[in-house]
Amino acid sequence: MYLVTVLGNLLNILAISSEPHLHTPMYFFLASLSFTDICFSTTTIPKMLVNLQVQNQSITYAGCLTQVFFVLVFASLESFLLGVMAYDRYLAICHPLTYTVIMNPRHCGLLILLSLFVTTVDALIHSLIVLNLSFCKHRAIPYFFCEVVQIIKIACSDTVINNIFLHFAATILGGVPLSGIIFSYTQIVSSILRMSSTGGKYKAFSTCGSHLSVVSLFYGTGFGSYISAAFSHSSRKTAVASVVYAMVTPTINPFIYSLRNRDMKGALRNIIRCVSAFQ
Repeated sequence: MYLVTVLGNLLNILAISSEPHLHTPMYFFLASLSFTDICFSTTTIPKMLVNLQVQNQSITYAGCLTQVFFVLVFASLESFLLGVMAYDRYLAICHPLTYTVIMNPRHCGLLILLSLFVTTVDALIHSLIVLNLSFCKHRAIPYFFCEVVQIIKIACSDTVINNIFLHFAATILGGVPLSGIIFSYTQIVSSILRMSSTGGKYKAFSTCGSHLSVVSLFYGTGFGSYISAAFSHSSRKTAVASVVYAMVTPTINPFIYSLRNRDMKGALRNIIRCVSAFQ
């Protein structure tokens, strides 16, 4: 599944970069999302595969902290990217006359860099706070990767500061993008319903369908994983929920966009033809 995730997302990036007519803000953000999915999967899955191969579920303290940092960066970055993509669709549908002015290449790049900066600072603060915790020996977490909530739970020292910052950061980094997505699609639906042309309505909905599917999948598996960890007393169910969150979403995302998008399907067919021609 890891190879499917990497190859599927790499194909998306290659298709977007090789087709000039796909060099638009929407596909630029999609390529960034695919790159983030590759990074997130690479942070978690290879270590799990090695552990399964050697029949050893342990991880070093330094390795666990490193994994915590990168999981936080790429999970939060994906949330921000989904919010930015919703904002992009909002401008394209509700404000088409000013869309190209607002979503110029410079502004698109700044949105990505700002998202990366915020998520990196958040992950760094989390990691530094976790460094101050003390842990008893031979503690286990019910996840197949190191996740900050589970790390805080098994600490032997006081975790009040960690929990306060955890809830504050989750509210900001999770709530702001989700609120932006909800606002954007509320405005989009309102704008589409006012359209007189059936063809225009269908085209507008079709450009948002793939993004809505990915948003539902990302937040659905994320909330499912959180609820399972918070309320389930079964470590097996919690581990399964973490696998679904970390593996299913990055694997399915490229297929959602490539199978539901005519331009992406055309670009992928061109890549396949080029590969076949070289053989």
